[in-house]
Amino acid sequence: MLLKIIRYIKGYIRIRITGYSTERFLNACSHRGILLWGLEPVNRAYEMNIETRGFKQLKPIIRKTGTKVVIVGRFGLPFFLHKYRKRKLFFAGAFLCVAMVFLMSRYIWNIDIQGNLSYTDDTLLRFLESTEVVNGMRVSEVDCARIVKDIRKEYNDIIWVSASIRGTRLIIQVKENEDSLPAMDAAIPETGGEENGAGQAMDIVADQDCTITKIVPRNGVPMVKEGQQVKAGDILVSGQVPVLDDAGTVTAYQYYEADADIQGRTFVEYQDAMDLTYVEKEYVDVEKMEYSLKIGDYYFRFGSIRNSYEAWEMNGYEKQLCIGENFYLPVTYGRRTAKPYRPLEKKYSKKELQRMLSASFQRYCKDLDKKGVEIIENNVKIYTGSDKAEAKGRLTVLTPIGTPAQSQLSEAPVIEEQEETGE
Repeated sequence: MLLKIIRYIKGYIRIRITGYSTERFLNACSHRGILLWGLEPVNRAYEMNIETRGFKQLKPIIRKTGTKVVIVGRFGLPFFLHKYRKRKLFFAGAFLCVAMVFLMSRYIWNIDIQGNLSYTDDTLLRFLESTEVVNGMRVSEVDCARIVKDIRKEYNDIIWVSASIRGTRLIIQVKENEDSLPAMDAAIPETGGEENGAGQAMDIVADQDCTITKIVPRNGVPMVKEGQQVKAGDILVSGQVPVLDDAGTVTAYQYYEADADIQGRTFVEYQDAMDLTYVEKEYVDVEKMEYSLKIGDYYFRFGSIRNSYEAWEMNGYEKQLCIGENFYLPVTYGRRTAKPYRPLEKKYSKKELQRMLSASFQRYCKDLDKKGVEIIENNVKIYTGSDKAEAKGRLTVLTPIGTPAQSQLSEAPVIEEQEETGE
């Protein structure tokens, strides 16, 4: 590639050689150090490329070998400039274009924010604007270290920030704290009778009213039995394990993080509704277009999307001009299209309503199944009224029950020793 560029800058000529001594011609060129390349046979002749300097040295070789040389084409920058030498405006425009690109490269024309989840680009761009970091500022004025410090100071849940300049882009990468809930330290079982494990006992409590159908404890003391009805907030498995003496008296508690598989039977109310009518769009064979061009802070619009219709759809795009991957320019072009339509009110048939409500209910059931909920009885029915259709009813389900909760620590009873006295 580099060799092709060098040859293009120097310029070269494509020639055709005919005669009885073409081999002597090639040997003579090699002997005198004249560079030839791209040799191809063409109709009892040979075509090849030669440098302009080497072409000027061919006259004695042609006379000596008795060959004939014809120029097929001239290529390269010198011949291009010679061909358009009278077009001064063209070269002036090319020079001005190069100068403008060089000038634009000294400014930031695109601020790209990556990695943000809870904060939108507009929110962060407004904050950067308040700190005088905006499109159009000089590259030399960008203080990446200060940008990182300001963002970290303003947003506590952004735990890592990186700012760098590539071409005319300011790239800001952020990483947010994704841990929305505090981590829970695992409870360490106590082996002694003392309460030095206090504060680590965790119970499992009911998160809804239900009837317990299965309980398989792995850690802790079960507080309910199968078939028992419980209410939300009731303790199902306690993380406090009592320590008994030989007489069966509680002398202390050991604290654990309760763990168990618990299933309960409960009821889920389901309701979904949809209107009997819907709006269908009848598109008109008319389309309005508007082109836009933004240079810096100046907007230029061509065409119009104005129309006399009451309803229309509009879509469009805007794209910033970019050379390569990182060399953005302060030029944005775009297009907006307005497509008018007439809204027509139509009514669903009874079969369509049943099909759509049933499909919505099936999706709901699949979501329950993914959560480990088993439907054992389905009493959901579809009702059609004067203005809407409803699917409502009650589901009887078997669902996982229980959520962790901090245990209210119990105190072991104090046993007083009585001293016996003899007479």
